[in-house]
Amino acid sequence: MRLSEAPSPNFNERTHAIDMLVLHYTGMETGEAALERMRDPQSSVSAHYMVWEDGTVVQLVVEEKRAWHAGVASWQGDEDLNSHSIGVEIVNGGHDWPKKDGSLPPYPDVQIAGVISLCKAILARHDIPAARIVGHSDIAPARKADPGEHFPWDRLARAGIGIWPPEDENVRANVWGTGLGPRDSGPPVLRLKDSLREIGYSVPETADFDAELGAILTAFQRRWRPAAVTGLADPMTIARIEQVRATLSFYPQ
Repeated sequence: MRLSEAPSPNFNERTHAIDMLVLHYTGMETGEAALERMRDPQSSVSAHYMVWEDGTVVQLVVEEKRAWHAGVASWQGDEDLNSHSIGVEIVNGGHDWPKKDGSLPPYPDVQIAGVISLCKAILARHDIPAARIVGHSDIAPARKADPGEHFPWDRLARAGIGIWPPEDENVRANVWGTGLGPRDSGPPVLRLKDSLREIGYSVPETADFDAELGAILTAFQRRWRPAAVTGLADPMTIARIEQVRATLSFYPQ
């Protein structure tokens, strides 16, 4: 792993031990623009690391300090996730800077190799459970879409970073019928929300399929079912939620 330093002034002291890893995309036109912003004291944003397209890693904030990357967010009932986490920004325009044809810009293989090497080094230094390796969209689904449905979470899981339950197209959540959508409410919605909450999402305790639930489902699909980012709970999405929930239950929280 090629590592250089570009210190940012945007940090302060942690109030929690490190027990999370949060991955982002930069969402800017260039890596240079993102790096400049994270080093600008007026921006009030930063991260511990940034990974360029060629896999080179830049450290902006030392891990012992609290970088400002997560914003207002929550996971598994925790808030102030900046204090809990190490933040990694990955240079990619994402949804804000798509390709000319409207598709999302790919993450080069060499860049993902750099991300994997960095994450492995971080996990070797800190006790971070698999259930607490997340994307920005997981912890702030109403605000954020990164690192996006084009990010290869499955490849990271094969390298030992997080999990990726095998996708089984034969799985059907037969007890759910045709799925759930915005007009639904009652016990099936409560059950769905309970499952998402067990994974770690901050889910409102209402019986309605509201806009907040739709945002959480969109975030879940970006992470775990990227071929179907609809914000709806179709049977295969519900089955995938249960797969993820069951898999994570075997890991320490």
